[in-house]
Amino acid sequence: MVEQVKLKTPFLQRNQKNYSNPDLNTKSAVFTSKGQTMLSYRHSFHAGNHADVLKHIVLMLILENLSLKEKGFYYLDTHSGVGRYRLSSNESEKTGEYKEGIGRLWERTDLPEEVARYVDLIKKLNYGGKELRYYAGSPMIAAQLLRSQDRALLTELHPSDFPLLRNNFKEFKNITTKSENGFQQLKATLPPKERRGLVLIDPPYELKEDYDLVVKAIEEGYKRFATGTYAIWYPVVLRQQTKRIFKGLEATGIRKILKIELAVRPDSDQRGMTASGMVVINPPWQLEQQMKAILPYLTQTLVPEGTGSWTVEWIVPE
Repeated sequence: MVEQVKLKTPFLQRNQKNYSNPDLNTKSAVFTSKGQTMLSYRHSFHAGNHADVLKHIVLMLILENLSLKEKGFYYLDTHSGVGRYRLSSNESEKTGEYKEGIGRLWERTDLPEEVARYVDLIKKLNYGGKELRYYAGSPMIAAQLLRSQDRALLTELHPSDFPLLRNNFKEFKNITTKSENGFQQLKATLPPKERRGLVLIDPPYELKEDYDLVVKAIEEGYKRFATGTYAIWYPVVLRQQTKRIFKGLEATGIRKILKIELAVRPDSDQRGMTASGMVVINPPWQLEQQMKAILPYLTQTLVPEGTGSWTVEWIVPE
């Protein structure tokens, strides 16, 4: 039996990142009969923040590269959320994180070409960009870039989010939504029949074992689909936990692992996410240079206080 319980502890009501507690990241949770917390994270509190900006630019660039060839490709999004977010919602307004993310790019006239294309994708959801009202999750970014010969699988386990995800994508004939464990889909659906594709692994890291599950999922997927591209999003809350992913991936023996990271302030032992990044396995050859060109602009624009920094480096080279 699963019981849904609202958490109303003081530290969960602060206007801070839910990532600040590595074990429990949200305003509400689902508890099993054994008292285990799960399925608590709601991305609606964070949609459009600086981490989303980085993640979705990288996602866009990879999908654009896959589209250069006529042959179709497969896109798997393991932790899809709802796909689209209303920025005037109570959750979004409570944190206001989008104002320091997509909000700082919305009316800029000096956007680098790649960043301009990303902002245009968001403007398509906002009636041409007159007003910033909605933000696209990863599934909606991908949906705008998929062609008729491409297909996608979107998975989401949260009982409140999945019905919204299913409804948001019910008109897309080449997109399937499932209320299933996203990590398990790497074993269940790879290799894809197209033999080309991208897997986005974007867990909330609300449980410590998520850091290890990411590595295990990559191992399972790579054994079946070694030529695929894998993109892993990660938060930097405690740097040692993030390093678990890097060390775990190194230990797999997989080559061509690129790290892309944007920090809004230096590492700290205080509560709150100080940085986020994307680990990309088998990245498109242009991605390294594209991000090195973009990140100085993003750092300056998203972090005008001057506390930001960025990194593009190989965890494991070719």
